[in-house]
Amino acid sequence: MPWVEPEPETWPEQKPKLTKRDSATGTEWDREFKGSESEGKQLPPGPPTPPESPPSERDDAPLPSEGKNAPPLRTNGEGAPLPEGDNAPRLPLEQEDASLPGEETPEPIAVCGHRRRCHTDWLAAPLSRAFQWLGWQVGAHPWIFLLASLMLTAALGTGFLYLPKEEEENLEYHYTPVGSPAKAERLFVQDHFTTNDSYRFSPSRRSTDTNFISLLVVSHSDSLLDPATFTEVSKLDGAVQDLRVAQGNGSQIQYQQVCARYRALCVPPNPLLNAWQVDKTLNLSSISFPIYNHSGHPLYLTGFFGGHILGGSLGMGRLLLQAKAMRLLYYLKTELPEDDVQSKQWIIHFLDQLNNIKNSLALKKIEVVHFTSVSRQLEFEATSQTVVPLFHLTYILIILFAVISCFRFDCIRNKMCVAAFGVISAFLAVVSGFGLLLHIGVPFVILVANSPFLILGVGVDDTFIMISAWHETSLAGDIRERMSSVYYKVGVSITITSITNILAFYTGVLSSFRSVQYFCIYTGTSLFFCYFYSITCFGAFMALDGKREAVCLRWLVNTDPKWSSFKKSCCFPFGSVPDEHGTDSHPVTLFFRDYFGPLLTSAESKFFVVFLYILYLTSSIYGCFQVEEGLDLRNLASDDSYITPYFNVEEGYFSDYGPRVMVIVTKKVDYWDKDVRQKLENCIQIFEKTYYVDRNFTEFWLSAYVQYLKGKSQDPNDKNTFMNNIPDFFSNFPNFEYDVNISSSNEIISSRGFIQTTDVFTSRDKKIMLFQLRSIAENCQIPLMVYNHAFIYFDQYTAIVENTVRNVVVASAATFIVSLLLIPHLMCSLWVTFAIASVIVGVTGFMAFWKVNLDSISMINLVICIGFSFDFSAHISYAFVSSLQPSVNQKSIEALYLLGYPVLQSAVSTIIGVCVLATAKAYIFRTFFKIMFLVMVFGAAHGLIFIPVFLTFFWRFL
Repeated sequence: MPWVEPEPETWPEQKPKLTKRDSATGTEWDREFKGSESEGKQLPPGPPTPPESPPSERDDAPLPSEGKNAPPLRTNGEGAPLPEGDNAPRLPLEQEDASLPGEETPEPIAVCGHRRRCHTDWLAAPLSRAFQWLGWQVGAHPWIFLLASLMLTAALGTGFLYLPKEEEENLEYHYTPVGSPAKAERLFVQDHFTTNDSYRFSPSRRSTDTNFISLLVVSHSDSLLDPATFTEVSKLDGAVQDLRVAQGNGSQIQYQQVCARYRALCVPPNPLLNAWQVDKTLNLSSISFPIYNHSGHPLYLTGFFGGHILGGSLGMGRLLLQAKAMRLLYYLKTELPEDDVQSKQWIIHFLDQLNNIKNSLALKKIEVVHFTSVSRQLEFEATSQTVVPLFHLTYILIILFAVISCFRFDCIRNKMCVAAFGVISAFLAVVSGFGLLLHIGVPFVILVANSPFLILGVGVDDTFIMISAWHETSLAGDIRERMSSVYYKVGVSITITSITNILAFYTGVLSSFRSVQYFCIYTGTSLFFCYFYSITCFGAFMALDGKREAVCLRWLVNTDPKWSSFKKSCCFPFGSVPDEHGTDSHPVTLFFRDYFGPLLTSAESKFFVVFLYILYLTSSIYGCFQVEEGLDLRNLASDDSYITPYFNVEEGYFSDYGPRVMVIVTKKVDYWDKDVRQKLENCIQIFEKTYYVDRNFTEFWLSAYVQYLKGKSQDPNDKNTFMNNIPDFFSNFPNFEYDVNISSSNEIISSRGFIQTTDVFTSRDKKIMLFQLRSIAENCQIPLMVYNHAFIYFDQYTAIVENTVRNVVVASAATFIVSLLLIPHLMCSLWVTFAIASVIVGVTGFMAFWKVNLDSISMINLVICIGFSFDFSAHISYAFVSSLQPSVNQKSIEALYLLGYPVLQSAVSTIIGVCVLATAKAYIFRTFFKIMFLVMVFGAAHGLIFIPVFLTFFWRFL
C-alpha cells in the first residue's frame, strides 16, 4: 500500500500556526500565517518547477502517506521555524528561470537534524523529479498514454489464444518437488527392473501408478463376513466386470481385454471374495488375518479388509472376528500405450455407469464409494470451473467499493467514474500479464486462477492513492501542473510498494514446486503491469476527468445569476461550492486523530495491547508446532466430489497399513559371500525393527533362494552353484524373476526385496517414516535404496518447510534492502523486519487453528505476507520517527492520523478482492482466502495497533 509524499513547500516569513481543515480524503493540518497576503495564490501556467528540496531530504520530513498529510514545520536545525510561503526568499530552483522537468537540476544535499539522524535521498529525489516530468507529459498528452496502453493490452491479450483447453494438468509434475529423491529412485527402478502386466502383474513391483478402479464396500451392520453380504458384493463385482465400452468402429472394450493378469486370469479384485465365489461353502467365520491359508495357498488380506476386530492366533495370523469394510481393486493394463488408452476409456465408462449399477442392484446391506486412477485428475480439472463465476462477482464488489469510497455529493470532485476505471486498469494488467506469459509459453496451472482476485484487491490501492493526491491540487490549476504535482507526490511511493510486492513474488521462482513458481511469475508480472498502467493508462484517464472538472467549474461560475442557485443546489445538494484553491476532508481520518489515537495511547490501552500481543504471539508459536505439512491431493478436488467420501472411508478403515516399500541393492555385490549376505540381513532386520515396518510381511528373494539351495543340498557360498541354480529357482517362484536384474554376462547388477509399512496415519508419520527408511539405507554397509511410487508425493513433506523458510528469508532480505535504499532510516527498516517476522509467525500459527496445512498453496501466501507487512508497518513507523511532536503519544496519534485510513482502506479492498473465494467449493481456493484474510487482519493490526504502541515504549532507543 503506497504512501503519498508531501507537496513541495514554500517559505513564508510569518510565524506559522498549526490549524485544521477538512478534505475529501482526510483531515489536514495546515500552517496558517498571520498577515500573509499571498494565501491562495496560484503558480503561473507553464511547466512545473521542481521543488527546492524534496521533502524526503529533510530529517524532519514526515512519512509519505496515502491520505492527506501536511508537511511538518521546517526548522533550521536549532528548533526555530523557517519561513514559509510565497513572500519568503526563494531558493534557486524556485526562481522564474528554474529548470524545466526535462532539464538537469542540482543534486539534493543531505540534511542532518533531529536526534542526530542523517537522511540521504540520493535515489528517491531524482525519482521524484522523474515522476514530476512524467506527470506533466501525461497531463499534456492523455489520449496518447490512454490509447497506447489499450493497444498494448490488445496485443498482449492475444496470448490467451494459447491458453490450454483440453490439455491435462500433470499433478505430479506441478505439485511435487523438483528434483526430489523419489524421482531419481524411480528412474533407477525403471532402468533396472521390468514388469509384465499382461501375464505376471504385481502391484508392489510397479515403479509408477497403474490404471485401477477401487471400490470400498462398507457394511450397514457390524460385519460383512456373512454369506448374504458377500452375495451383494459378488453381484456388484459381476456388474462391474460386465461393463463394455462401445467404440466408433462398432467394436467393444470388455473388462477381460484391459484387466491386468496373473498368468491367464485377471487379477481378482479381492482374494477372499474370489475364493468364496469359487467355493460358496467357505466358512467366513474362520478366516485368519492378515494371511489366510486357502487350500495350501496363502492369501494376503492386508489392504482388502478394514475396520476389523481380531481374535486369538489362527494359522498364519489371528482370527478375523469382524470386518466393517472391504476393498475391491480392479487393476488394468498400463504398460503399452494402446492398452493404457483402452484402460482409461473403460474407467471413464465405469464412472458414467456406476450410479446406474448401484440403482439397478438396489443394494440394501452395503454402501459403496469409489475412486479411480484418473479421478484426481478429472476432479481437479472440474474444480477450476467452480471459480469462474466468482470472477464476475469479484469485479462487481471491487467496483462498488471503489465507487463508494470515491463518491462525493459534489458534481465536480466526484470520482466514481475514475474509481471504476481504476478497476478496469487492474483488469487490463491481468490481461497483459497473463497474455505476455502465455505468448512466452509459461504453463498455466489451476493455482494461477487465484491470481486475478489478489491483483484486483492490490491494484486498486494505487487508484485510491492517486485520487487522494489529485484532491490536494487546485481546481483552477492547469491539468499538466496538477498531474505533475500528483506524480511528484505518489510516484516514488507507488514504486516502492510495487517493487517490494513484485520482488516478494519473484522470489517464488526459487521454490521447488513448479505450481508455486508459475503462480509467482504470473502474479509478479501482472503486478508490474498494474503499476505500469497506474502511471500511464489510469493517470491519463484521471487527466481527462480533470478537464471535465474544469468544464463543470466554468459552467457553474459563468452562469446567469437567476440560474446560479439552481445549478448549485443540483450539483452540491448538501454543501457549498468548493473553494477553487481548497481541498476536501474525510471523517475517518478525524476518527483516527480525535478518538482512536488518544484511546490507543492511554496507559490502560497500552497495557491491554501488550497483553493482547503476548496472547497473540504465544498462540501463534503454539500453532506453528501444530501445523500439518504437505498438500493432501484429495483437496485438489471440490467438496462435493465423490473422491471425498472415498478418502474418508479409507482413512477410517484402511489406514493400518501403508505403502509396500522396495529395498533395492543398487550395485553389484557377491551374494554368494556369507559375510555379504549377513550384512544385508542385518540391514533388513534394522528396517524391521522400526516403528513403521511390520516384520511379518518382509519379502526378499535372497532369503528364499538360500533356503531353496539348502533344500536341494546345494552350497549357497559357491559362486557357480549360486548363479547356475537361479533359472530353476525362478521357474518355481516366477514372481522373483522380476526382482533380480541379471546381465548378459551372468552377473547380478541389482536386486530388490520388500517391506510393509504400517501405522502411517498423518503427514508427520509419512515424513518421519520416509526419513528413517532412507537413513537406514544410507547407513547400511551394502549400497541400498528404498522406493515406492507414493514417495513422489511424500517428498513434499520434507521439502515444504525448507522451501518456505528459504523463500521467506530471501523475500524479506530483498524487502529490507529496498526499504534501506528508498526509505533511508535504519530503525524504520528494523521495525519493518520485526513486523514481517511477527505477521508470518501469526499467520503460520493460526493456519493450524483454521485447519490449513503448510503446503505449496499456503507457502505462496506466506511470501505475500512480506509485501503487505511492509506496506502496513513501514509507513506508520517512519511517520512516527519523523514526527516533530514533543511526546511519543502525540507522535503515534499523528502517524495514525496521517496513515490510519489508507492502511484500513488497503486492507478492506484486498479482503473484498478475495472474500468471494470463501464461498468456493474447493480447498485450493478457500485456503487462499483464509490465509489472505489472516495476512490482512494481522498486518493491519500491526500497523494500526501494535507498532504505534510499541514505538512509544522504545522511542528512546531509536
